[in-house]
Parts: sequence; C-alpha cells; structure tokens
Amino acid sequence: MSSSNNDSKVYIFDTTLRDGEQVPGCQLNADEKIIIAKSLESLGVDIIEAGFPISSPGDFNSVVEISKAVSDPIICALSRAVEKDIECAAESLKYAKRGRIHTGIGTSDQHIIHKLKSNREDILERGVRAVKYAKKFVEDVEFYAEDAGRTDNEYLARIVEAAIAAGATVVNIPDTTGFCLPDMYGEKIKFLKENVKNIDRAIISSHCHNDLGMATANSVTALRNGARQIECTINGIGERAGNTSLEEVVMTIRKHRELNLNCDINTQLLYPTSRLVSQTMGMPVQPNKAVVGSNAFAHSSGIHQDGVIKSRENYEIIAPEEVGVSKSDIILTARSGRAALKFRLEALGIIVEGDELNEIYSQFLVMADEIKVVEDESLRVLHRNFSKVMIS
Repeated sequence: MSSSNNDSKVYIFDTTLRDGEQVPGCQLNADEKIIIAKSLESLGVDIIEAGFPISSPGDFNSVVEISKAVSDPIICALSRAVEKDIECAAESLKYAKRGRIHTGIGTSDQHIIHKLKSNREDILERGVRAVKYAKKFVEDVEFYAEDAGRTDNEYLARIVEAAIAAGATVVNIPDTTGFCLPDMYGEKIKFLKENVKNIDRAIISSHCHNDLGMATANSVTALRNGARQIECTINGIGERAGNTSLEEVVMTIRKHRELNLNCDINTQLLYPTSRLVSQTMGMPVQPNKAVVGSNAFAHSSGIHQDGVIKSRENYEIIAPEEVGVSKSDIILTARSGRAALKFRLEALGIIVEGDELNEIYSQFLVMADEIKVVEDESLRVLHRNFSKVMIS
C-alpha cells in the first residue's frame, strides 16, 4: 500500500474487535468475533484489526480463526515494539490471506518520560527496530506513534520518517487520549505531509479517541490534510469515551462530495451491523447516536414533522434507506401538530379533514399529555371514541 496526493480512496480500518472490545464487560468469545468479522467483511471494510495476540491465548486464537474465516479484508494483529509480541502476532496471522502487523511505541514526552522511563533517541531506535523485525514476517507493517496527539511535531516527523525508512507501509498518528482540537490534529497531519521526505511511501492513518467528543471531527480533518486511512469502530465503541465512529466518518465522506473522497463501504449494511455489534456485545446504542441511533430518523416536533411530511430533505440529510433503516418515523407526542396526526391517521386508513381534524386533534393532545407517546392502537381507540361522540 502506498499513498499519493491524488489518491481519493479512504481505507477503512475497523478495530471493533480489538480497541472496541476493550470496553469493560463487552469481551467476546471466538465464535462471536467470527460472526462480527464476517459482517465487517460484508460491510466492505478494508482492514480488520482482529486482536492483540500476545495479550491472551483467547486473543491469539481469535486472530487465527478470523484469518481462516475471512477472505477479503487485510487481517491486522497488534503488538508492542517487543520482539516476542511481534513473533506472536506473526504466528497468529499464518492463515491470513493478507496479514498486517501493527507495531509501535509511545512518542509523547508524557509517555517517554512517565510511562516508558526512557528518552527520545532510545524510543526512536526501538520503534525502528520493531518495524524492521516485523518486516521479516510480513510485507505490510503499520507503525503507531502512541499519543501522537500530544507529541511534539518535529520529533513526530523524525520518528515517522525513520519508521517509513525501516519499511512501514502505514504510519498511524493516534490521538490516544482524545486531546486534540480538529485544527491541531489537522495541522499535525499537514506537518507530516510537508516535512517527512518519504511520506509518499506510506499511508497516513488517523486513530482518534472521543474523550472530548471530537473523534469524528478530528478524523475528517485528518482526511482533509492528507490522511487516507481511518481507524474506527462500529457505534464508536472503545476504551473510555470510545473511538471514531465508522458510520459517522463513512456517511460524512458520502454526504460531502466536495471532499473528493470515497470508500468501499456498503452503507445499507451500517444499521444491521450496528445492531449486530450492539446485541453481541450487550452494549446499547444511545438513541440520539448519529446515523444508527433509534432516534436518528425519528421526528416528534410539530415543525419538523410538517417539514418532513412535505419533503424528507427538509430535515434529513441522509435517507434512512441509505444506511439500512426502513423508513423515517413520525412520533406522535404532545409536541406534534395537526399535519403529523393527519399523516399517521391516513397511514391507518383513517381520513379526517377540516373541523373534524381540529376536534380530534384537541382530544389527541389530552391523550398525548397523559401517555407521552401515542402509538397506532391508541390512535385507533381515539378515532373510535371520537366517531361515537360524533354519531351520538
């Protein structure tokens, strides 16, 4: 894999089964991982990070079994910049049609001094050694500069250049702690593009965390500055506040054609894949989650409902069918207007007009205040009671 300035292809690197699975209480067994991996393959992801093989026998076995079960995506195994880690990762990938070792080390002064108890020169040498060692096992080696978000740009450029010279095909620039603002992160990617002389020999990858709620914004800004791989998870799951959300980045690329970018994701499978991951991990999707939340295509405000009924595009920039949702929902509450009530009644085959609509709407508001959300059966009861009064 190599990058060029004219390359519009964005590689989607899914780490649901590695970084995503680090959510407390959401650990999967090998069979569950295989089910999700096959779903990710159908979705069209380019790379599946299948696990951290040295961490446990279960993780090692999962990478082995996913490598056997999945054909199209690259299968990636994580390691630290330690020979034993790299050997274990390589062994776990022996059945992969295309394998990648993802190795690296912390590069911020915070990590170098307080975590690794080392210095910049030693860390650079260790990173280079790790890439060279991984290269003995696989052609495709990704180097991560952990905590790149808080790493000095000049030093980051040095270590990235050295990693590429050692054979790295992808350089991962993680905002490990979710610290960066979009302009800061974008400038970091731009600095690498302009100051790493061999940067055209590798793809720049963005791996952002959501501690300040900016993982998607940072990832998109990275793309605008030259990154061509996004590391992300289904539903944005992951450590602490989570990772970049796959569905958000993909739909941003889809909706903003001016970015001149494309990816190979089958967006109609986004919602089914989201639900599969949620159910398998036992981790509910928040209702207001962008793209795949249960309220993403639901409208309860009268003004919004009237606008959507007249033209969906008034309040929806994504058609629900684009992401695998059957239709938009007009949710009847006390905030709903006459247009929404008439629309929902007509869907039940009940036609009301003029004064009759005004009368039934008044009764509807009383009901909505009592039961909060008015479903179809309650609407039928409302109409039956109204009809009896009108006849009498």
